[in-house]
Amino acid sequence: MENLYSPWRIDYILQESEDGCIFCKKPKENDDKNLLILKRGEYTYIIMNLYPYNNAHLMIVPYRHISKFSELRDEELLEMLKMIQLSEKTLTKVYHPDGFNIGMNLGEVAGAGVADHLHIHIVPRWLGDTNFISTIGQTRVMPERIENTYKKLKYEFNKEDI
Repeated sequence: MENLYSPWRIDYILQESEDGCIFCKKPKENDDKNLLILKRGEYTYIIMNLYPYNNAHLMIVPYRHISKFSELRDEELLEMLKMIQLSEKTLTKVYHPDGFNIGMNLGEVAGAGVADHLHIHIVPRWLGDTNFISTIGQTRVMPERIENTYKKLKYEFNKEDI
């Protein structure tokens, strides 16, 4: 078995835990730019991952605090799926990725960093995005500042309705 190292995630791992749920707290604040919230729906929102696996790594999060996919109400499920479509469309338009990883980690043992609040990851992928620098140098190269990524994506997300 080979290992995929992601040492850039150590900042996330070592950070002090916040009181309460970050996915519940963030959308209650009125500071989308600093919180990296790109799009708000009626039941869900799209936020950039502060500790991304790849440039423009997004998450779709229901406002309601639930941990299981089976707990989603029909309207939440439909809006989450529409947010995935919108994210794929927007990321494709802005960054032209070669593919996507879209999925969930349900439960701490499955790798969920925030295990008690369901969220879907959308990670754009490019040929060669895991290359010698990642595998040998154990360093991830992010080609763009997160603030610039936010600015580009926010502009495009604002043009679209779900």
